[in-house]
Amino acid sequence: MSHASLMAFALFAFAASITPGPNNLMLLASGANFGLRASLPHLLGVACGFLFLVACVGFGLAEVFSRLPWLYALMRWAGAAYLLYLAWRMANAAPPDPSRRAAARPMSFLGAVAFQWVNPKAWLMAVSAFSTYIPATSGALVLLGAIAMFGAINLPSITAWAVGGTQLQRLLQTRRRVVVFNLLMAALLVASLLPMLRAAHP
Repeated sequence: MSHASLMAFALFAFAASITPGPNNLMLLASGANFGLRASLPHLLGVACGFLFLVACVGFGLAEVFSRLPWLYALMRWAGAAYLLYLAWRMANAAPPDPSRRAAARPMSFLGAVAFQWVNPKAWLMAVSAFSTYIPATSGALVLLGAIAMFGAINLPSITAWAVGGTQLQRLLQTRRRVVVFNLLMAALLVASLLPMLRAAHP
């Protein structure tokens, strides 16, 4: 892998990781609603789950979906349905009843890991990385290096969104502001889904 290709891959990984998407929007909302410490399992689940997904795609999983496009379409629509459910939960994360609010909690580590497998943006990022920047004939060491680089860039990028959410807490001191914020995050989560559903399967 040439130096120019490496830089291009790193820029792609950063742009894909830092831009708004389901993971980042949910981490922003989680940081704002629950704080950084409580959101750490969610954050680490996203990082580990995405890294595992990238590794699977890099070592040939994308070929399965190329040969079975109906399976990819099924996962894409399942992911869309789950994202809509998460948007509904996000919109209702600050209910009027304090007892119900106390029962709310951020996404778990395993839930965040599993979510990557139905996250349309995560699939597009992983598949695009290897179809565009990493040749199919690359050896295992090149693949492992690319996977490690993607993970190293992705983790601080998604962390910035969670930290950004915690900084918003000072602005969300009233129940009305929290409700408006969560409704806005839910709407953006749904909006982030639309362009990804139009994307072609790998």
